[in-house]
Amino acid sequence: MSDLHFRRKWGITLLIVVSVVALDQLTKWLARVYLQPRESIPIIGDFLRLTYVENPGMAFGIQFENKLLFNVLSILAVFVIFYYLFKMKDHALLRVSFAMILGGAFGNLIDRFWRGRVVDFVDVEFFDIHFRGGKFLFFELPAYSLVRWPVFNVADMAVSLGMIAIIISAFFEHKWAHQPIVQNATTKEDV
Repeated sequence: MSDLHFRRKWGITLLIVVSVVALDQLTKWLARVYLQPRESIPIIGDFLRLTYVENPGMAFGIQFENKLLFNVLSILAVFVIFYYLFKMKDHALLRVSFAMILGGAFGNLIDRFWRGRVVDFVDVEFFDIHFRGGKFLFFELPAYSLVRWPVFNVADMAVSLGMIAIIISAFFEHKWAHQPIVQNATTKEDV
């Protein structure tokens, strides 16, 4: 791998990470300044609103009791992503996906370490989830209902989109790996 190719690959990766962190922190700052004193601002009726929420837990309002363990696991996840980015061959979609996840992780880590909570503000009525509960193998599953999607932020979107892209990449890479390679070029021996 040439030095120029290496610098270009890491430059694009760093640009994505920094862009996600900058956009995330800018939108969170705007949310603190303009949304915090208000209840909710409707953008598209009740479907999309801007609602200021301070989240002490994980993405999308998921709570984690042991904050120290959660922060250590978050930092460990960042190191794992760095490792994959360093070891990764030239796979553009995976590199972009991991860079988005890394930018989102940094964006939320900044909030957790500076404020102790993550600022969320995107409030969407996506779809309702209702689960009646029941038994699965030896487990009794509780009933669960979600009427409105948890409030989230730009970092959460970047992590989610990065994970979706990784899943799509894994699915299609498997399909492409089993496709025969067709060559259209002819040589002098073929003529």
